[in-house]
Amino acid sequence: MPSRRHFLLGATAGTAGLATGVVGHATAGTAGGATEADVGFCVDMTMHHVQALAMCQRVLGRDTGGSVQAAASEVLQNQAIEVGMMRAWLADWDESTATPDTVMAWMHDGVGMAPADMPGYATSDQLRELSLADGLEQGRMWLELMRAHHVGGVAMADAALSLAASDKVLRLARLQSAVQSYEITQYDLLLNGEYASVSTFTRELETTDDATQETEDATEDETEDETDDAAATEHEH
Repeated sequence: MPSRRHFLLGATAGTAGLATGVVGHATAGTAGGATEADVGFCVDMTMHHVQALAMCQRVLGRDTGGSVQAAASEVLQNQAIEVGMMRAWLADWDESTATPDTVMAWMHDGVGMAPADMPGYATSDQLRELSLADGLEQGRMWLELMRAHHVGGVAMADAALSLAASDKVLRLARLQSAVQSYEITQYDLLLNGEYASVSTFTRELETTDDATQETEDATEDETEDETDDAAATEHEH
């Protein structure tokens, strides 16, 4: 899969100048000089990124296939840098870097949601399943979860392009939207190519397991019936 770092150069050049048309949509400013949208975006995207880092850590060094190892390494390296940048900006603006109780209010006229309801945010069960999976099955699961995660991230970045005011926030949001959109296309190629057979194998395995269980249950029922019949016959004699 082409390097994310290689793509960043093209994304930066291809999207230059977009900030000019969106500054007028900024919300009221905070004491630190940033707008509510600037702060909200950095707080929420930081939280979103932190989960992506955790997802990468669950698969790196595992036997998921080279393509997923490369993709996870790229996401881990670059999003860790972005988390550091956004936290530094929040500190410069005298804003909290703590995990928020409510997110995305800056996107929806002050109406927020619980962090667990963020678009693309993986559930605790999904993260546990990712940790327990192995081999190419784990690789495919990572691709599916990170793809959904990226879709949510792109939506947030695109909202920032319409609402934020800070030049550095706009540059980062523009880059994130472009890069994560590109990575989604790469994940789709892997899901439909190298990892396409994994889901089929898993479904067949589950079907086989279900059939085996049904057979075992039926055998147990027949054995119980035979035992009952034998006991009844003995009682008659």
